[in-house]
Amino acid sequence: MKKVLITGANSYIGTAVESWLRKFPEAYETSTLEMTDEKWKEANFSGWDVVFHVAGIAHDTGKKKDSDLYMRVNRDLTIATAEKAKREGVKQFIFMSSMLVYNGLKNRTIERSTIPAVKGVYGESKLQADLQLQAMSDHRFHTAIVRPPMIFGKGCKGNFPRLIKLSEKLGFFPVVENRRSMLYIENLCEFIRLLIDSDEGGIYFPQNPEYFCTTEIVRTATQLRGRKKWFTKLFNPAVYLLKPFVGAVNKMFGDLVYDKEMSSTFDWDYIVADNKTSLERTILQ
Repeated sequence: MKKVLITGANSYIGTAVESWLRKFPEAYETSTLEMTDEKWKEANFSGWDVVFHVAGIAHDTGKKKDSDLYMRVNRDLTIATAEKAKREGVKQFIFMSSMLVYNGLKNRTIERSTIPAVKGVYGESKLQADLQLQAMSDHRFHTAIVRPPMIFGKGCKGNFPRLIKLSEKLGFFPVVENRRSMLYIENLCEFIRLLIDSDEGGIYFPQNPEYFCTTEIVRTATQLRGRKKWFTKLFNPAVYLLKPFVGAVNKMFGDLVYDKEMSSTFDWDYIVADNKTSLERTILQ
């Protein structure tokens, strides 16, 4: 049996992974640790096989946060937790980094050899923790860095539900052929479970099997909810004109993908739901 400590109580990902692992009571024992004050330092990490670290400040929450706070939580707290885990004999430390460590790149197709380039303090705080954790890894302490794209699923927060809500307010929507890597929450949970089983470190890029298109997401949501909407290319010139200059437009209609080879080299299949099924489960929640 693997003993898994999830650092960051009540987080969306942490809660989902804990619920997933509890489907296999014969294989995993789980517990969560609150990280919002200094009491976590008194916890005993010895006896835990894995620390799954999800404590952090999310990006783009609509609240203004200063750079120092991002660095203290996303970088410094992460490193301090990993150092404690290593001192106390934890074998594997899994860190939820982010695809946004590449958000400063002009080339929006990321390959395994692509060097991270960051734009913004959130991505910088994640990348600095990410790189320091890699340097801590050795034959006794394996650090696994997970750089997921946008995560969606039942109860998710962030850009995906905002996109669905925005689309519901509009009577029309542009038909733009873009490509986005995304990851369904249950696929992530199974990926983490298999990563725990592997005991391995390294850098990982899980994603759904096929790329998503923003227009097709909205079209699917419209059909599933029985709504009517006019899909048109009439506004495409404005979209293409604004994309390089308006971040919100680029987020919605720009490309950002991992090369599929980066996620197809695993020896284990972590895909619980394909694109169609995962969208339907999310939209019809």
